[in-house]
Amino acid sequence: MIRIASYNLQKCVGLDLRRRPDRILNVIADLAAQVVVLQEADKRLAPRMAALPHEMAEAEGWHVVEFGQPGGSLGWHGNAMLLRPGLRVVETQHIELPGLEPRGAVRADLETDRGPLRVVGLHLGLVRRHRLLQVAAIMRALARLAPCPTVLAGDFNDWRGGAALDAAAKGVGFVATGPSFPAPRPVARLDRLALSPDLEALATGVHRTRPARVASDHLPVWADVARR
Repeated sequence: MIRIASYNLQKCVGLDLRRRPDRILNVIADLAAQVVVLQEADKRLAPRMAALPHEMAEAEGWHVVEFGQPGGSLGWHGNAMLLRPGLRVVETQHIELPGLEPRGAVRADLETDRGPLRVVGLHLGLVRRHRLLQVAAIMRALARLAPCPTVLAGDFNDWRGGAALDAAAKGVGFVATGPSFPAPRPVARLDRLALSPDLEALATGVHRTRPARVASDHLPVWADVARR
């Protein structure tokens, strides 16, 4: 089993309007996850410096997966990934996504003590039509690779879900995480995880305790994932 979490940091600015990367790291530590996929991990304006500094994450024992973004970014297009010791990065990739907004996804193929695992981090657009195109683009990119147990994790920005999203994400199935947005009183399942058929979620959850309810406008979601 491996715990995988997804968290939209909102650039480490909490609902109290304070930028507190230390508070974000406290929330991430409380998740007890081995893989944490992040969105909005960089500041908004060029040169898009990391809102969560590398050195702070590394001081807490995290390995920051390098996606080749210059200029001090934590990841790529705001998507980043943190690993606990014991996981080895085999390969990484940027996945370009269509749409009017600048969006992208990241892929990391990992070697774990239970075998290979592919993790895709994403943050989809605000327009529904673009979201469906973006999910389809991710699935096409994955189809060009050798098969591997796969987890999609991120902010899908989708308030409804339903058949259209399921069809676009053909080849993976969404797990039953609860509402994660807005953090003080969540009603929408914007933050989600989806698994390939050779994986199953043994448990899932939304991390609701303080300081998560003020550290970002999203709550983190997680799943304990195992091979079938």
